Amino acid sequence: MTENHLEQGTSRTEGTTHTLHFTLTAPHPVETVWGAVATPAGLAGWLAAADVLEPRLGGAVTLRAPGDAATHPGRITAWDVERIAEYTFGGRCGRVRFHLEPATTLRFTHAFEGDDALRRDRLAAWHDRLLRLRGALDGR
Repeated sequence: MTENHLEQGTSRTEGTTHTLHFTLTAPHPVETVWGAVATPAGLAGWLAAADVLEPRLGGAVTLRAPGDAATHPGRITAWDVERIAEYTFGGRCGRVRFHLEPATTLRFTHAFEGDDALRRDRLAAWHDRLLRLRGALDGR
């Protein structure tokens, strides 16, 4: 039996643009992981409420973090069903991308503008969020 595995996150910086990378391997069908990262019900289970999610390239997406009244509107900038979901938001939120591969490997990327303190904060925050995703996939 394959276990869930979350690799330590890495980051790359060019100027003031940071790109974070994580890899999560999960013993779940691709459609299960896709549901967790690309549907309102799935996202609400570990990341944020999707007040709006139009599942198509160019569609609108608006996320609201738990306990936060602020919403983060954006667009779907890449969409390949059961393979790639990419959401791009304004301001310092940047772009988040979920890329599923065979054997259910999820490659996660977050690119955003900010200083090094923000990079460190987001690296830790995404690690925690992806641990919540792993728990949601396992039914915990």
